[in-house]
Amino acid sequence: MHSQTLQLPSGQRRYATVGALLGWFALAVQLYLILWGRWTDQASLVGGLVRFLSFFTVLTNTLVAVALTCAITDRDRSGHRFFRSPVVCAGITTSILLVGIAYNVLLRHLWSPQGWQWIADELLHDVMPLVFLGYWWLYLRKGVLRLKHVLAWMLYPAVYFGYLLFRGNIFGDYLYPFLDIGTLGVGDALVNACGVLAGFVVIGLVILMIDKRRMPRV
Repeated sequence: MHSQTLQLPSGQRRYATVGALLGWFALAVQLYLILWGRWTDQASLVGGLVRFLSFFTVLTNTLVAVALTCAITDRDRSGHRFFRSPVVCAGITTSILLVGIAYNVLLRHLWSPQGWQWIADELLHDVMPLVFLGYWWLYLRKGVLRLKHVLAWMLYPAVYFGYLLFRGNIFGDYLYPFLDIGTLGVGDALVNACGVLAGFVVIGLVILMIDKRRMPRV
């Protein structure tokens, strides 16, 4: 059976194409840098891949790149429909905005990346959040969001934090210093996690409010 061809406006298709290429490029550069670092340290490349896939930044940017790719792919399968859904894309928008805000508030001052690492850093934390926010703002249908959707989106960062605790307990590596139980203790790490989750909810509520204000008028 042939796939139904999607009739996207040319502007939306161009925007999504450029965004997808930027997203996959940024992820590829970051993966290369991690694997090259592991290679030069004579450490496990598989361990490097696992570490790469353990970052919330990487996971969320992957969701962004997949959503933009699905938008321009002429397929109508369930997975493609899922990532084209305005509700799902609004949730991804909330998550990628959290990536950008949390990084710039909590992490940027901790290091000064150079060269290709700076390029990957800027793309993953600054450029792609704005790119996907623009995509959602300009091209996705509004008036579809409800409070229950914001609550459902919370599962993603909550499950991720559970994974981070599990991973940290096994390897002693919590990836993000503000969630490092080994250094901060359980209480402070949980307070920080709740603060990040609260920030996610605030962003989600702003997205919900914008959705309501921009919904089509009958």
